[in-house]
Amino acid sequence: MKVSAAQPFQIIYSLYQHEYLGYIFESFIVHLDEKGKLTYQHQNISAKNAREFSKGLDTKDFELIDMMDSMNQDAVLRHFSKKIMKPDEFFSRVFHKEKGDELLQEQIEAYMEKRRAAVLEKMKGKLLFEMGNDGEPTWRKLEVLEKRATIQFHFQRGEESTNYFPTINYNGSKVEIPNPAAYLICKQPAWMVFNGKLYGFEKFVDGKKLQPFLNKKHVVIPKNLEETYYNRFVAPLIASFDDIEAHGFEIAKHEYDPHGLLTISELPAANEKSVPTLFESGDSQESHSDEAGKIVFDLSFRYGKYKFRGDAFGPVSVTVEKKDNDYVFHRIKRNTDTEKKSAQTLIKLGLPLRGFRCALEKSQAFSWLNENRVNLLNLGFEVNQPENRDKKYFVGKAVIELEVKESIDWFDIHAKIRFGEYEISFKELRKLILKKKVEFKLPNGEIAIIPEAWLIKYGDLFALSETHGDHEKPVLKKHHINLVTELEEGHLAKVQISDRLRNLQSFTGIRDYALPAQFIGTLRPYQKAGYNWLRFLNEFHLGGCLADDMGLGKTVQTLALLQSEKEKGNAGTSLLVMPTSLIYNWEMEAAKFTPDLKILTYTGTLRNKDISRFGKYDLVLTSYGITRLDIDVLEKFYFNYIILDESQVIKNPTA
Repeated sequence: MKVSAAQPFQIIYSLYQHEYLGYIFESFIVHLDEKGKLTYQHQNISAKNAREFSKGLDTKDFELIDMMDSMNQDAVLRHFSKKIMKPDEFFSRVFHKEKGDELLQEQIEAYMEKRRAAVLEKMKGKLLFEMGNDGEPTWRKLEVLEKRATIQFHFQRGEESTNYFPTINYNGSKVEIPNPAAYLICKQPAWMVFNGKLYGFEKFVDGKKLQPFLNKKHVVIPKNLEETYYNRFVAPLIASFDDIEAHGFEIAKHEYDPHGLLTISELPAANEKSVPTLFESGDSQESHSDEAGKIVFDLSFRYGKYKFRGDAFGPVSVTVEKKDNDYVFHRIKRNTDTEKKSAQTLIKLGLPLRGFRCALEKSQAFSWLNENRVNLLNLGFEVNQPENRDKKYFVGKAVIELEVKESIDWFDIHAKIRFGEYEISFKELRKLILKKKVEFKLPNGEIAIIPEAWLIKYGDLFALSETHGDHEKPVLKKHHINLVTELEEGHLAKVQISDRLRNLQSFTGIRDYALPAQFIGTLRPYQKAGYNWLRFLNEFHLGGCLADDMGLGKTVQTLALLQSEKEKGNAGTSLLVMPTSLIYNWEMEAAKFTPDLKILTYTGTLRNKDISRFGKYDLVLTSYGITRLDIDVLEKFYFNYIILDESQVIKNPTA
């Protein structure tokens, strides 16, 4: 029967039990008589027509109406099924005793429980009724109590069994249960109806633990099930309630300051591959995974001798200790605020925890540990690994110290790389990185991981460096000067280079150099540019290739350079190698443009191989053939410049 919004009315809420969905609430508008009392004239109200009666509703009413709309069977059907079907057909299939869908039943129950709990939390101050069997929404009024009830559990352990039962108190008075009139309309948390009153509880009470006592006075735990029941049921109950009365076993309460414990472990690997052992000779290797899963970080907390995972439920944890035939329940109060702050501290340090846990790639994980080792120590965190794992990782201090020194033709790399007390060479580390290996075995059996930060910061150095000489010392060619500068500016290496080479970093162009005083002749503009370039290379100790076309004056530019070297006073002797047919031309050109240069022609079958006389000359002229024949002689003399004319002759490595 429709109610007019223009007439006096009252919104009420009615409770009834659905065949499949449990207890459901519905909202109604009820007409009031001239005395302001409820009549039998009523109509259902939903979000569709609630605005029509807005003058008699408050914000909480609109919220309750929305929640109750989501609980009716049509709304539940739409939420859990995309098929168009009747509610009876859907629910009879899902809740069939033999062929029903148990998983879907659990999901529907959780859906309904969540909404029942939300409705009951907002019911204070509202009119609530039990619905009659005939659908009358105001059949019996339920008093929504202002205060919450308390519950206390009692345990009595005897020789043969343990009995336990609860007592419920409201406002100083005991609520007498068991009673067949009592029933639970919500279990998560428990809400109980008894003698026309709706009881909520101060603390979270699992309705499943309260349900048995609505029909019987106590529960008996047989002796043979005692240990299992104590661990699965009694311990969680003691964690939830701090006023449990126990006879026959002890409840010990503890309070400690929490200490963070960061446990690292490895996810299982898909394939097992060997990890190189850098500290042993031969091919002996142990089987460890080099391409294993990620490293998992688990944050837990130590309270005295007790340890709890950070994501363990509740502010109180209970462990059960059995001493001979006696039991002690250790009730440890946890400081969840401190635990959360500890997790936030680690997140600020760059560890992406989610729910006190995260997983990182190996190199990234150990890079983070290495960079934050001191921070973790100062903040009181302990890092450990599971004791029952065969593979143990090195979690100590990993250090790389680099020094780059300028040499004649390259930069020498001096490195100290240590994992704890163990030192490895730059050469071995470079080999691993170039092979894309990030882990290796230390002499103590632990597995060291190359930190990701090293791969990022020193990746170019490992890639571009080379080995030189019999001892394969690491070097870097001089044209990588920018990389050396970056290492220095990033405080990643100590760098020793000349001021002249540093000036090259601010190079803006080749300056104009004066021709040597004893040079006879004039250079054309393009020849002067070539001479300036040669002088620039000389100033910065660099080699070069002068590749002007034939006949454009490469010879005269080179002679001008050698004359300038002589006039600087510390040049020494240079060697000029060419095809035999060009020796005479060089002699003539030198006599014409640089007569001040002392020149020795080192040719002929009767040539004097006494290299000590080379030092009396500014320039030694010879051929490629003589050089090949006398290489053992010539290599013993240190030349200032070695110049190759028609250098394409040496393009073949066997030449």
